[in-house]
Order: sequence, then structure tokens, then C-alpha cells
Amino acid sequence: MKSSIKEHFKNSSRTLLSLLNYENDIIKISKEIIKCNNNKKKLLVVGNGGSCADAEHFTGELVCTFNNKKRKPFSAISLTTNNAAMTAWSNDFNFNTFFERQVKANGKKGDILFFLSTGGGDKKSKASMNLISAANEGRRKGLKIISLIGKGGGELKKISDIYIHVKNNNTAIIQEAHMSILHAICIFLDTNK
Repeated sequence: MKSSIKEHFKNSSRTLLSLLNYENDIIKISKEIIKCNNNKKKLLVVGNGGSCADAEHFTGELVCTFNNKKRKPFSAISLTTNNAAMTAWSNDFNFNTFFERQVKANGKKGDILFFLSTGGGDKKSKASMNLISAANEGRRKGLKIISLIGKGGGELKKISDIYIHVKNNNTAIIQEAHMSILHAICIFLDTNK
């Protein structure tokens, strides 16, 4: 048991250190968020499972504060938080189109659609097709598509305008890396807004 814990931390540490290679991409994403906010546009954030929780965490940091208590808020909405709409749409229609429906309702040209996905969506296995449907709708409406992905990158790697691909196959490690990237974005926004 001890060795598997040790291996987890070693794998996690290697992956987190590899994120130093993405500093320019993190800055690029951060600048897009600043530009979006300055243009009175909004950030729509979405993910499934643990990435759903991370989407809510990230929007909370943007709307409230991170370290800079004097920073103005960013307009950020997690598409995962409207449980009444999610269950109604999923029950009456299809869960795979719920996030697409929210993009239709809330997305405007110039907004950012920000995805968190450990796999990136796969047509063959049908994994995360709700994210792919939302991304395609975002593309049709003129939203900028930004994704944090892992494993093979999936369909989001092909659809996104900007993405950071965490090169790991362990879901938990990818989520840890995504959270570190999100916090790095918050650090940049705190000091550069």
C-alpha cells in the first residue's frame, strides 16, 4: 500500500513539474480571459464529474477573489450548476445536449467557452459527448473554445482554439494538474487585470 501512495505522489510531482512547459499557454489563456472581461463578455465553464466540481471552483475564484482581495470580479458562469434545468432537459430530451442547450441560451459571440476534461471526449466510446455537442454549438455561435484536457486529448483537442494537454493517463493526476493550471491562471489575473 505504501508503495502505491509513493508512486502516486511521484507521478503527480512529475506531471505538475511538466506544467512549467505550458507557462506561455497559461499566459495566453489568461490574456484571453482579461480581453473577454474587458469587452464585457463572459466565461462559460463546463466539465463532467470531478471536472464539474473544478469548473465550479474556478468560476468561484473568478467571480469572488483569489489572493488579490481588491481585484474586480470576472463574469464567469459554471454551466453545471443549474440542477433544475439539467434534470428537466435530461429527463425530457437528452443529457448529451444539455450543455449545448445552455450555450444556445447563454453564449454570445465573443464569450469564452472553457472546458475541463480528463479525456477530451471520444466519439467511438461516446465519452463526454455532451462537451463535444456544446463545443460545436459554441463554434457555431462564435465563442472562443479553450480546453484543459488529458489522456489522448480527444475531440476537444481538435475543436479548441487554445488547449493545454496534460500528458498523463491517470484521471486523478490530470485533475490535479488542471487545478494547478486554473490556480496559475488566477495568479496571473490577480496581478495583471
